[in-house]
Amino acid sequence: MAKIGFIGVGNMGGPMARNLITAGHNLKVFDLSEEAVNFIVQSGAERAASVQDAAKEVDIVVTMLPVGGNVREVFLNDGIVAAADPGTLFIDSSTIDVESAAAVHEAASAAGFEMIDAPVSGGTIGADQATLTFMCGGEKAAFDRARPILEDMGKNIVYCGGPGKGQIVKICNNMVAGIANLATVEAFVMGEKLGVDRQVLFDVISTSSGSTWILEKACPMPGPVPASAASNEFKPGFMAKLMLKDLRLSQAASQMAGTPTPLGATATAAYQQHVNNGFGDLDQSSIVKLIEPSDE
Repeated sequence: MAKIGFIGVGNMGGPMARNLITAGHNLKVFDLSEEAVNFIVQSGAERAASVQDAAKEVDIVVTMLPVGGNVREVFLNDGIVAAADPGTLFIDSSTIDVESAAAVHEAASAAGFEMIDAPVSGGTIGADQATLTFMCGGEKAAFDRARPILEDMGKNIVYCGGPGKGQIVKICNNMVAGIANLATVEAFVMGEKLGVDRQVLFDVISTSSGSTWILEKACPMPGPVPASAASNEFKPGFMAKLMLKDLRLSQAASQMAGTPTPLGATATAAYQQHVNNGFGDLDQSSIVKLIEPSDE
């Protein structure tokens, strides 16, 4: 079993850390939230005094942080790259911009460390049930070393290519998901306003060419999928404000790639308005409230 430093034990990192403890690993954890740290300590982790302390005398450091700026702050200057012992493996599971991913990979490599970017898909339910998908970028040797640890937190561990490629795949995936959410609610609201029952729409579209994972597993319309967030008052598995963050990343990536993403741009604008309307803390599926505000 490994000695692991875990930095960022919030809504996603917390259950991921607990799954590592359940798997038998020894954890040393740090988060700016004392409450979040206390919860993991009660599960058997050791408390780290700082991000630097979390990176000392461990085999692996896992980070799960909100944005690229946080990742740069934790890794660079006098951060964990400077503090870690030789041979430490870095796993960054944050979803961040491609430039920040490249910067921390470069710093880790220059200091002689192995690293992978390993953003996740699956939301808080996947984090809790250890069924996350990890999209991994880095040298293959680093990925092979990280894989057994990732398998204790997820079900689908995918090697996407070199440094930063995991972030690129994650951004592409979430752009598709944001577009699918918006397209689904537009179609359902239109169909219902023209007199078709919601369940009929679901039964047909879910077995036809319009079907998507979003529709079948996380239908953004209340009712057809009882376990979905939409059918449970939009309690978040993945908050709308986080979808907006990822859609913004997709638009930054499209500029970097020099390729147009008109649907991605439309979804980004829609989620921006939705968050501006005060629904950022609801599940991503609550985007239906932008198209049909009366829908509950």
